[in-house]
Amino acid sequence: MNLTMNDSAVDYLYNYEYDYDDLEDLSHNEKQTHALHVVTVVIYSLAFLLGVPGNVMVIWFTGFKWKKTVSTIWFLNLAIADFIFVLFLPLHITYVASDFHWPFGKLLCKLNSFIAILNMFASVFFLTVICLDRYMTLVWPSISQRLRTMKMSGVVSGFVWLLAMFIASPSLYFRDTEMKRSTVICFNHFHETDYSIIQKIHTSLTLVKFFIGYLFPLLTMVTCYTILSIQMKRRSTQTNNKFFWMVLAIVVAFFLCWTPYHIFSLLELHIHHSDAYSDWLRIGIPISTSLAFVNSCINPILYVLISKAFRSHLEASVAEIFKNTIRDISQTGIKSDDVVLTENNYTLCEIMS
Repeated sequence: MNLTMNDSAVDYLYNYEYDYDDLEDLSHNEKQTHALHVVTVVIYSLAFLLGVPGNVMVIWFTGFKWKKTVSTIWFLNLAIADFIFVLFLPLHITYVASDFHWPFGKLLCKLNSFIAILNMFASVFFLTVICLDRYMTLVWPSISQRLRTMKMSGVVSGFVWLLAMFIASPSLYFRDTEMKRSTVICFNHFHETDYSIIQKIHTSLTLVKFFIGYLFPLLTMVTCYTILSIQMKRRSTQTNNKFFWMVLAIVVAFFLCWTPYHIFSLLELHIHHSDAYSDWLRIGIPISTSLAFVNSCINPILYVLISKAFRSHLEASVAEIFKNTIRDISQTGIKSDDVVLTENNYTLCEIMS
């Protein structure tokens, strides 16, 4: 079966590899392709410019400045997952901007996709852990006091990373590079010739991403937050309310950003049977993937907007950095004046002698 799909829709993140030979309106598709490229590069660039300093700030606070607690451990790991991902965004930007030419070699092709999938699963798993942690704290406080320790949080964090790496590992095996029309593409190379194997592997990986990386966490979080909402009405404090709304905003942002991607990933499975959704996929996959990438820079923004404590720490840290910078500049100026004065005195002594 020959799959009809635009050249621009090649494997935006870790989807299927499409053939490009049956284009009915090339000029229209080229204009559409160019517009999609521009939009995608702009979104990727914004995600990178906002995501790097934002996540570095969260890592700095939760990892080095604030007192170590179970909650800060969760948010630290969430920020690390997002930070590792945004560091690889320039590769995605270059790939799209160069009309899907991959100049970085096979190793980075594999690693780039591995990091992207790792980020998706690590983020959603840590969000699920955060929700379960809040649920246990409010609903089962006695059990939570016994289990909620720094040692246990480290064990859970390690397990989450290992599980996310395991689920992302197929990309290290299947990702490959290939020369097509003088362009090197980075794609999922499921099999050389057997289309049934290609279909089965593609379907299996897509369903794993959907059920484990989306549906199961979604149902878990909805259940937890429904129960938590009831509990919050019975016994709530201002601190708990603030934390509750901040975590809820992060969870909602995650699912708003990732839901379109998973919808189009499921629609993409239909390419094995018909071309009915080819036009939708041509536009939907790059846009939904771009939206998913934006999630990695949203969390730090939400912290600043919602958390008064985070804003206070940020303002205090910025003020401290500014004060230290002014002090260093002043001290440098004083030292420079002292050096000049010493040199002048030395020269004067030489003249007088």
